Amino acid sequence: MNARNITNRTPVHSLLILLFSIPSASGLAETGYDCWLRYRPIKDKRVLKLYEGLPWSVMTLGDSEVVKAAQEELTRAFRGMLLRTLRTEKTLPDNPCIVLGTVYDARQLIPTLRCPSDLAMDGFWIKEVNLGRQRILLITGINDRGVLYGAFALIRLIALHRPVAGLGLKESPAAPIRWVNQWDNLNGTVERGYGGPSIFFENGTVHQDLSRVRDYGRLLASVGINGCTINNVNADWRIISENLLPQIARIADAFRPWGVRISIAVDLSSPKASGELDTFDPLDQKVIDWWVRKVEQIHRFIPDLAGFVVKADSEGRQGPSAYGRTHADAANMLARALRPYGGIVCYRAFVYDHRLDWRNLKNDRAKAAYEHFQMLDGKFDDNVIIQIKNGPIDFQVREPASPLFGALERTNQAIELQITQEYMGQARHMVFLVPMWKEVLDFDTHANGPGTPVKALVAGKTFKRPLGGFIGVANVGMDTNWCGHHMSQANLYGFGRLAWVPDLSARQVCQEWVKLTFGHDQQVVNKVTAMNLASWRVYEDYTGNLGMQTLTDITGNHYGPAVEASERNGWGQWHRADAQGVGMDRTIATGTGFIGQYRPEVAKIYESIKTCPDDLLCWMHHVPYTHRLRSGKTVIQHIYDSHYDGAQQAAGFVRAWRSLDGRIDQQRYEEVLARLQYQAGHAIVWRDAVCSWFHKTSGIPDRKGRVGHYPGRVEAESMQLDGYRVINVRPWEAASGGKAICADQRPGTATFKYLGPAGYYDLAVQYFDQNGGTAIFQCYLQGQLVDRWSADDTLPTRGINSHSSTRYLVTGVLLRDGDCIAIQGTPDANDQAALDYVEILPHNSWP
Repeated sequence: MNARNITNRTPVHSLLILLFSIPSASGLAETGYDCWLRYRPIKDKRVLKLYEGLPWSVMTLGDSEVVKAAQEELTRAFRGMLLRTLRTEKTLPDNPCIVLGTVYDARQLIPTLRCPSDLAMDGFWIKEVNLGRQRILLITGINDRGVLYGAFALIRLIALHRPVAGLGLKESPAAPIRWVNQWDNLNGTVERGYGGPSIFFENGTVHQDLSRVRDYGRLLASVGINGCTINNVNADWRIISENLLPQIARIADAFRPWGVRISIAVDLSSPKASGELDTFDPLDQKVIDWWVRKVEQIHRFIPDLAGFVVKADSEGRQGPSAYGRTHADAANMLARALRPYGGIVCYRAFVYDHRLDWRNLKNDRAKAAYEHFQMLDGKFDDNVIIQIKNGPIDFQVREPASPLFGALERTNQAIELQITQEYMGQARHMVFLVPMWKEVLDFDTHANGPGTPVKALVAGKTFKRPLGGFIGVANVGMDTNWCGHHMSQANLYGFGRLAWVPDLSARQVCQEWVKLTFGHDQQVVNKVTAMNLASWRVYEDYTGNLGMQTLTDITGNHYGPAVEASERNGWGQWHRADAQGVGMDRTIATGTGFIGQYRPEVAKIYESIKTCPDDLLCWMHHVPYTHRLRSGKTVIQHIYDSHYDGAQQAAGFVRAWRSLDGRIDQQRYEEVLARLQYQAGHAIVWRDAVCSWFHKTSGIPDRKGRVGHYPGRVEAESMQLDGYRVINVRPWEAASGGKAICADQRPGTATFKYLGPAGYYDLAVQYFDQNGGTAIFQCYLQGQLVDRWSADDTLPTRGINSHSSTRYLVTGVLLRDGDCIAIQGTPDANDQAALDYVEILPHNSWP
């Protein structure tokens, strides 16, 4: 597991570990820093033959630094994959040559060139052309970003071992806006960041070394992302202060060679927050003039600023409602200040009252975005984009597509997807999000009749709007592998690919990523693809399914299970579970009326319990536990079965990954294995918490007899204790039996006797790894030390709860009837060496 085993080793044992951990000559250790841009040598001679006809020289047209970056990337890729050094030419040579340049520059070289008439901005065209007797592989685009994207497309083809002979490839992006939002704070923290501290900021200023920012720009460009918002949507007004702007300009400089323009999240109250005005009323001329001056000042430092992102009137952020103004008033005021510079405003539709009266059954947070913005359709300037979350709540494990997508006919819109895994295991659980995004992007809104999917609406194609796009909350950090989990890189890659070609299938995207990231070993490709494609459903199964949302602590860290945390508060993420049933009644007939926000063809499906998909049943309806699903199971039995099945499949991920040992470089293999083992353990925490809560609440037993019955489990509070004390855990379902033991100042020992047949067993020790200290645990059998580990993980809590609950496996222990087993915990600072239970398992029955 993630805990670090620190059992003493003999010198010979340590020497063997050292010898076998030295990288072999055939492969270097990999940290994951290169992500999908590894460029490892192609060793298969049959594959190499596909690229024998590629030119050995490259020439750039014009003096664009973006085109020069394309040339350098091609050189790097050819050297890495083909072991070939591209000769850089200043004039066209006699031999075949790759030529990089915009359409304008290409026509200066080849006057007869006829480019495709439908090539859009940022699109590219790769074509073999003849100039006299000279053969040229031309990579061109309307603008220099298109040339760069074309170079990356050629590199991707080679890395995927696809043929390029006679290449004639033309692609244009689905939408002009393809941005990531980073929620970085000036102090260096990242809100909902699971990949380490900010790559931009530390201690209130910009990092001195921005090489990592340049490398991030390269990753973004490789999948066609053309914009990055560098700071938290919960914006600090100082981000646009005059003394910080020269530092922000350095970030823009680092991104610029990769065609990535920066945008800035701004606080609408900045004129007042800065102390320069006594108001931020968007219709006050003083405020209008303040923003005009501020935008002009920003552009002196950052002439190619992409625009602003705005979060207002949401979760305590100040907004136009303070002055009785509309969101259109605020957005248009900023848009008009940006218009002379070509900038845009991405105005987030994430606006809702987080102080709703939960006792009023007609209140519904899900209705908020529609209610705030549908009435303003057509009132926004054409350089304003309404940025709409994929679902109407907040990045839950499953939500319907937001009805606002189908409601705005005269307003630019973009879909906001969360790449960082806030409610999805926070990069400790493997959850490939592309299948979830595809369900929303392909969802037919019927906004312009049947066949009007979300992806067409956000691309601006359905109602011929000038702007539209895809915005992903990325939140990479300073961790070596950027995301905190090697597998989480797939979500960043997948977002970029879907933003460019939303018609790609989840399987296509996943197989591309696996091959680029781990190589072409077919067993690796098959296993990792299958794991990723299953992972969202598996996570949903052991967390919250049937549309109940992610049953987590929504007022806290959004991580482990806390079933009632979303109830009886103003945040509106209610599932309304009670003794009789579960789910929100959002029907038109008897509920909140949310379903009425969809077009009639969609509303008709959701309104009837007979036609509503089971996956969204409890999102749309309150149903009794005895209601039968399409599978024939009752709701309550489905809850039990899915949580047990999900936990079992999470354990299966470990077994599948272990079958790849020796086929993947050792460092990444071990690091992913540790994450998957942790996930398998935490899935059991989720399983037991949710099943126990619904079992207690409904009073209906599990037909299979599993819930509340755990053979081989010995509760810590039932053991003989020395130095430990028993505590009640809150919420009660966060610990087996609702109780745990903890040590306060001195080491504690919990002892019990094994009563059963002799044999080899594994001991699953469930303990709590609290932040603020590193407790040490030791396991003894008949007084002999058999294992020792430290609780040194960094989990998002200082408490004894479901977020810190962690499993450690003591393997291969020979037990005899009557043996004495003891767990000793030594607390450290805030870590109280808390223990939940020990489970005795058949050897190798759990990974």
